[in-house]
Amino acid sequence: MVNPKAFLAEGISTFALVFFGPLSVILSVVAFGDGLSIESIIMISLAHGSAIAFMVYAFGHISGAHINPAVTIPMMITRKIGIADGIGYIISQIIGAIIATATLKAIFPIIGEKVFWGAHGGPSELINNNLMSGLVLEMIFTFFLVTVIFMTAAHKKAPKSVYGAVIGGMVFLLHLIGVPLTGASMNPARSLSPAIMSGDAGLWEVQWMYWVGPIVGGIIAGLIMNYLYVRKSEQEA
Repeated sequence: MVNPKAFLAEGISTFALVFFGPLSVILSVVAFGDGLSIESIIMISLAHGSAIAFMVYAFGHISGAHINPAVTIPMMITRKIGIADGIGYIISQIIGAIIATATLKAIFPIIGEKVFWGAHGGPSELINNNLMSGLVLEMIFTFFLVTVIFMTAAHKKAPKSVYGAVIGGMVFLLHLIGVPLTGASMNPARSLSPAIMSGDAGLWEVQWMYWVGPIVGGIIAGLIMNYLYVRKSEQEA
């Protein structure tokens, strides 16, 4: 059943992630200078993890708070959400992300441009700028993100009082490790909107990595977790 209220919840939640997360990237440049210092990585990780945790608690009971096409697609494949609703979720997530980046661009036209309003620029020198290495890392990162989501939010026996904190904590961990490597996208909508707003050709050249990696990693995790654990818990409920 198509649920416009859930679509709006996804749009608002994704706006929050793509506003506060990239805003932390912009402010880290102001506070700690160009480049990635330990302080800036912690600041960026906390902002992304907190935004996800708070939105999961705020809208998890409305839409499930996917906030990510790489989460919605596995949910569609495992029939946790209908096709029409899933498409509506993804469109809402992308729209929310674009509006968030457009807002940042309007407020921070100069300092924000230095980091392309929080854009993901591809694999770093730490992995020799290798796109295949970046692709595999994004797959692994998203695999564990979606694993945590399925095993806390979707599993019938999981304690629902802590699932927002656990998911947000996983996002924090993945950013702590992943920001210096790939930028830690794990979310096609999060990567797409800065690329659109910046218009930078270099960002478009690596955009595929931030779609294929998260979606494939998310699907693998969703299928495994659903088949081995979640479906069994639903049958026993």
